[in-house]
Amino acid sequence: MTPEHVSRSEGGDAPRASSKSPPSGAWQGDVADEREMRLVRLIVDSRTKGRSSAATDEAWTTLLETHQDRLFAVCMRMVRDQEIARDLTQDALVRIIQGLDSYDGRARLSTWMIRITMNVCLSYLRKQKLRRHASLDAPLGPDTGEGARTTGASSVEQNREPGAGERIENDERRRLIVAAMDVMEADHKSVLVLRDIRGLDYREIADVLGLPIGTIKSRLFRARAALRAEIERIRAESGASNTEDDS
Repeated sequence: MTPEHVSRSEGGDAPRASSKSPPSGAWQGDVADEREMRLVRLIVDSRTKGRSSAATDEAWTTLLETHQDRLFAVCMRMVRDQEIARDLTQDALVRIIQGLDSYDGRARLSTWMIRITMNVCLSYLRKQKLRRHASLDAPLGPDTGEGARTTGASSVEQNREPGAGERIENDERRRLIVAAMDVMEADHKSVLVLRDIRGLDYREIADVLGLPIGTIKSRLFRARAALRAEIERIRAESGASNTEDDS
């Protein structure tokens, strides 16, 4: 499959590799890695020999359809704009297609793809000097496997229906987090998105961002501290504004 085969889905959020449905059942763990590595080897071998085939196209379709929704979700968290996220995902998919020969298998394929996608997003944000990034209420779309992991707190919330009061409290908390993340530096946003939203572990984040694990831990600590401080600042300003309105 070549870059021109990567197209947007009709009526969908994320770009689509083709109209075919992905294989039934989610690939997980070592089985997923082994199957995906076979697909990667098939594609790379066909490039080395200078010829393509239906099997090569099918391998590309399978790989892209397995991962594209989570890549789009990463872009949505970073830029909070569907149209821009679609364009960035498209750019990332093209780079993945063009750069698959450089994948060495030391990191999971999903981690390698997220690294490329994050680099595309960070490059865009720095170029545009935007301050509108990760949102906790951005739609994730269908997501399975490694990219779908959540923290324990999120898992508990997903398994029960909150009451009306709790829903209001959750909505307010989400609003504060979104507002706080809007003004954070892109480097801080990236570790928060990867760790607290996407659920990657420290090693995976280090692979994605190309940084030592110690740097990831310290940056995450500073990012969470900055997030808490910004939330408190927003709350204080909101409280002061409400007091003025009542007077």
